[in-house]
Amino acid sequence: MKKVGIMGGAFDPIHLGHLLAAEAAREQYQLEEVWFMPSHIPPHKHQAGVSGQQRLEMVAAATDQHPAFKAIDIELQRGGVSYTINTVKELRKQYPDVDLYFIIGADMVNYLPKWEGIEELTTLLKFIGLQRPGSFMELDLLPTSIQEAVNLAEMPLVDISSSLIRRRISGGLSVRYMVPEVVYEYMIRSGLYGIQP
Repeated sequence: MKKVGIMGGAFDPIHLGHLLAAEAAREQYQLEEVWFMPSHIPPHKHQAGVSGQQRLEMVAAATDQHPAFKAIDIELQRGGVSYTINTVKELRKQYPDVDLYFIIGADMVNYLPKWEGIEELTTLLKFIGLQRPGSFMELDLLPTSIQEAVNLAEMPLVDISSSLIRRRISGGLSVRYMVPEVVYEYMIRSGLYGIQP
């Protein structure tokens, strides 16, 4: 069975930390592909600052050169709040012969009990929880069904976030080398986040 990782999120914007996380998960669990899936409206985060189409185009540009990475627009097409359970049910129908692995940060592992439909979700896929140096995870405190669905992987410490990038831009600071060069050029070309060349 084909093993596919899913990276979900706002990607507002996508940055090098996202790509390193996906590559760490791909390598450690021999994933044949990793699908980057921009959310329409994330259930746990702020409403994205730029359009779904622009976020998708940045993700597509950032992943284009990696043979195992691709951008998918399933949540943007569906609209509404992007609950993972709804997306995974849809993906299961479209790709019944694929093993799905949802890639999340260690900090998000602690919140899995709060995810919509988590009990059903653990029967439909596995999670890959990425541990960074200094990350805090309480896996042993989670319900057994969730513990059994979480695989751990290690990744380098990269202290970059989309919110940091937006803050730096609003403060007139450079974000070059925090995002792929093609994304940096896209943001300048499109005037996203008020970035200045």
